Amino acid sequence: MMARVRKAMNEKDLNDKGFTLVELLVVIIIIGILAAIAIPVYLDQQKRAKDAAVKSDLGNAKIAIASYLASNPDDTAGDVDTAAATGEGFVQTSGVTVNFPATVAADGSWCLDATNPDGKQKDFSVSDTGGIVAGTC
Repeated sequence: MMARVRKAMNEKDLNDKGFTLVELLVVIIIIGILAAIAIPVYLDQQKRAKDAAVKSDLGNAKIAIASYLASNPDDTAGDVDTAAATGEGFVQTSGVTVNFPATVAADGSWCLDATNPDGKQKDFSVSDTGGIVAGTC
């Protein structure tokens, strides 16, 4: 009698190890749902980061242009190109297109555009009197 009980318990222990197919499918479905939620959020954050890179480049370009115009007061009507901005310390981020030259009007005002085709907003601009705004000049 005791041997039969031991044998039944050993068989029960062997049969209870592991997961059923239904349990595995439930876990896979839960992981799929979590991935479906997380991946779009992650991709949106990447686009926002690329927009932040454009804004950062425009801010740096604004400083470089202001520095160039302060260093060259006789160049009040003309174009501030990439070489002039680079000479003032401007370095463009990879993937961002800052649309030089910044055309300087006779009164000293100017506007500059930048784009990143992979960003969420894509186009931004900055002027001598304002901050960085969405859209072009």
